[in-house]
Amino acid sequence: MSEVPGPLVATVEEPQPETGFRRMVLNMGPQHPSTHGVLRLKIELDGEVIMRCDPDIGYLHTGIEKECEAKTYQQAVTLTDRVDYLAPLSNNLCYCLAVEKLLGLEIPPQAQWMRVMLTEFTRLNSHLVWLATHAIDIGAMSVFLYCFREREEILKIFEMFSGQRMMTSYFRIGGLALEPPRGWYQRVKKFIDVFPTRVDEYENLLTNNPIWIGRTKGVGFIALEDMLDLGITGPMLRAAGLPLDARKTQPYSSYDKFDFEVPTRTENDVYARYQLRVEEMRQSARIIRQAMDGMPGGPWKADDPHVVLPDREKMKTQMEALIYHFKIVTEGFRVPEGEVFQVIESPRGELGYYIVSDGTTHPYRVHMRTPSFGNLQATPKLVEGSLIADVIASIGSMDFVLGDTDR
Repeated sequence: MSEVPGPLVATVEEPQPETGFRRMVLNMGPQHPSTHGVLRLKIELDGEVIMRCDPDIGYLHTGIEKECEAKTYQQAVTLTDRVDYLAPLSNNLCYCLAVEKLLGLEIPPQAQWMRVMLTEFTRLNSHLVWLATHAIDIGAMSVFLYCFREREEILKIFEMFSGQRMMTSYFRIGGLALEPPRGWYQRVKKFIDVFPTRVDEYENLLTNNPIWIGRTKGVGFIALEDMLDLGITGPMLRAAGLPLDARKTQPYSSYDKFDFEVPTRTENDVYARYQLRVEEMRQSARIIRQAMDGMPGGPWKADDPHVVLPDREKMKTQMEALIYHFKIVTEGFRVPEGEVFQVIESPRGELGYYIVSDGTTHPYRVHMRTPSFGNLQATPKLVEGSLIADVIASIGSMDFVLGDTDR
């Protein structure tokens, strides 16, 4: 006979005491107001201390670089506006300079100086948005209202020149899109006479504020060697003591004719980056005043009928001008075969456009080396080992724009 099995008895193991500490993984974003765009940070925490941080981009892919290949060279200017939507004229300028190099096109002095003046207005506009949002992230609400007061006046100046407040597309291959409007000098002078006192107000609110100092001093340090390895440029690099600025090292669009300083700091923390950008606003105002007072006369666009649209009045009276206008608008203009890389100093750092021409009316390849992408690589080294409360201050001090990061 086979044995009858006995009843089944469940064995329960005694719980063992846990060894070590458990870590928590926290998702910050991609929809989070303090990430200034669709950035996702995967943060691994040991209590309040960040042990690991992985930035995740890719939520804002626009395909702008590829789309440039389907546009004529002049049409692509409108796409560059939307790469860094806080510094559209900086992207306009870099793209136009690159194409003008391929064409061997000489730009009249007035157009060059006007480009410098409006690009510095763009720097002011961008730094004002940065300071406003950075301050409100840390809890200083009043500064937000102050900065947007001045930004509104700058947008009105852009609107006066181009008819648009943000995506102006005012710089074109060969010069400017429109003749500078009547009364621009008085409008610019009215703003620039007052602006330095406005910067004083920002500093009165923040520079010696004990809460601001406590949240920013000694926070977000990253070694200069790591910055250079990661390709970081712009204010972050200058706040670490390296005076690298393309306006000085590789002058373009007549920047070599302007007298200005490249501010630096050595503390290399969130507070130093704040001080540096405030000083950069003062230097931009200095450049704008020089451009305004020394603006050359003469034409505001190059004299090349094969590339630059003719004047409206000539189109009404000259058949040749009408034909040129029709061909440029419908077909575009041919650019000699070749490749070029042009660098400028955007509000966020070194901005470069690489353009390849195959001799047709459309770019064969357009690639943008944007500063936000390089700067964002520093996020892990910037925040690992710090408290979770310092993440917002640290990433805010980088001043990245996600449209400038992910294309």
